[in-house]
Amino acid sequence: MKIALLIPCYNEEITIEKVIQDFRNQISELEIYVYDNNSSDRTSEIAKNAGAFVAMEFRQGKANVVRSMFERIDADVYIMVDGDDTYPAKHVKELLAPVLYNGYDMVIGDRLTNGTYSSENKRNFHEFGNNLVKYLINKLFKANLKDIMSGYRVFSRKFVKNYPVLYSGFELETDMTIFSLHNNFLIKEIPIDFQDRPEGSESKLNTFSDGFKVLLTIFNLFRHYKPLLFFGIISLISLLIALGFGIPVIREYYLYQFVYKVPSAVLASGLVLVSILTFAIGLILDTISKIDRINFEIRIKTLNGNK
Repeated sequence: MKIALLIPCYNEEITIEKVIQDFRNQISELEIYVYDNNSSDRTSEIAKNAGAFVAMEFRQGKANVVRSMFERIDADVYIMVDGDDTYPAKHVKELLAPVLYNGYDMVIGDRLTNGTYSSENKRNFHEFGNNLVKYLINKLFKANLKDIMSGYRVFSRKFVKNYPVLYSGFELETDMTIFSLHNNFLIKEIPIDFQDRPEGSESKLNTFSDGFKVLLTIFNLFRHYKPLLFFGIISLISLLIALGFGIPVIREYYLYQFVYKVPSAVLASGLVLVSILTFAIGLILDTISKIDRINFEIRIKTLNGNK
């Protein structure tokens, strides 16, 4: 059983050696891969000296790093963790067990449940952002996940080799979670401790710009994965506005057998047409989405049957 530890890195010279040593102390047979995303410090040198396999990813962004890792690294089970020493290695065996022994495809290290993220994290609005994303995704996909954006995860080979990385930055964890929910991968969360970055180590996250990107990602994924609901809402809004303009016109015609508010009548008619077309688009895209899910399930079963 080959277990690969994946560590995407950007300017983590202060912490990378400790992260590698901590995980190796937990599981001596780990194959450790550090992918350096154009660091300007000694991250690669320190990681190599600590015994990790080091490679470069020149396309900037965490998701680009993970894309390369998933494509190039061959293993049975994959552990992904940040190189900033915020996720303790002591939980790794606990996170591995459901994938190794119970057939889970993704295990998430849940930072929020036991309260350590609230007490340790010193970045304003991050917990608020996590809770907002969690609320939206749980509502949209009828799930009950506790930590959508954790960077400490364990994956099955089936998940890694079938997951398309479509983003470039820190929207990655959100996309992974939604992809898993949509395609019925088995997900489990395990509460873990969280510790803030050590002195001198700086976060690469920007609270507002990255938060906006994550919300935009949810918006786009809602459109992609739930097209009937998405376009149905737009259709309903258009219809309600049409009724707001159209009811006075209808009443006017009923009373006087003549339409005086011609612009309102034209606008209402146009909005009704938009409503019908938008709903039709939602129906078509929903059918395509269901066919895509069926094809995905068939592909997964075919791959499993060929093993």
